[in-house]
Amino acid sequence: MTILLIEDEPVVARQLEKLVRQLEPQATIAGPLPSVEQVADYLQNNPRPDLIISDIQLSDGVSFDVFGRLDVSCPIIFTTAYDEYAIRAFKLNSLDYLLKPIDPDDMQTALAKFHRWQPDGDNFQQQFRAFLTDMTGHSTQKTYKRRFTAHYLRQIVSVPQEQVACFCRDEVIYLHTLTGQKLITDYVTLDELEDLVDPAAFFRANRQYLVHLEAITGYQPHYSGKLLLTLRQPTSLEITISKDKAPAFRKWFEQS
Repeated sequence: MTILLIEDEPVVARQLEKLVRQLEPQATIAGPLPSVEQVADYLQNNPRPDLIISDIQLSDGVSFDVFGRLDVSCPIIFTTAYDEYAIRAFKLNSLDYLLKPIDPDDMQTALAKFHRWQPDGDNFQQQFRAFLTDMTGHSTQKTYKRRFTAHYLRQIVSVPQEQVACFCRDEVIYLHTLTGQKLITDYVTLDELEDLVDPAAFFRANRQYLVHLEAITGYQPHYSGKLLLTLRQPTSLEITISKDKAPAFRKWFEQS
C-alpha cells in the first residue's frame, strides 16, 4: 500500500517517516510533503494513496484547504498539536487523530484501525465532505502553534508556548525558554515562525527577535525613539523595538 505523509516541521517529518517505516515496512512511503501547494500537486498527478497521515497546520495554510478542493476519499490519520481542532474534526469523520508529540503506540493503534477499516465509499465521502465544509466554510478562527520542537542534548523536545521567552535568529533559529535555556530549532526564518504563532502572544521586535508576551515585564523609552524591553529573569537578552515599530508595540503591550 502507499502512505502519503504530510508534515511541515523537518524534525517531526523525519521522526514520523522513521516511525511509519518501522510499523509498516512493506508500505511505499510518499512525502513527507510540507505545504498545501505540494500536497495538491501530488494528489493531482499521482494515484490516490491508500492512507494519508497529515498534519493540520502546514507552512502555507491548513491541510483542509487542499482536501476541500480535491476529491479525497481515502482514510486520513491527522496529527496535530491542536487538540480542540482535531477533536472537532473526528466528531464528524474519524479514522484517528494523534496529538503531538506522537506516541509510537498511538500510531500503531491508528494503523491497526486502518487495517480493520472496511471502506463504505459513499458514506465515508459524505462524512468527509461534511467535515471539510464545517472546517473550511464555517470556521473563521485561525489556530496557532502551541508547541515547538527543538534540540536538547541528543533529544528532540517539545516546548509548550507557555515556556517560550523568544525566538532569536543568529545563523540558525534559537528558542530561548523562560528558565534560561537556549535550544536550536529547525525553523528556517522568523517570518515562518511569525506566521505560525498567535499575534496576541508574540511580537516581532526586529529582524532578530520574535518575543513572547510572558517574557516581558516592561520597557524603557530611549531618546532615539526606540524601546528597550525589560525581560523576566533569568532571560538576559537585550531586545529593542525600532522607532517605527514602537507605536505598534505600545498598543499591543497595553491591550494584551
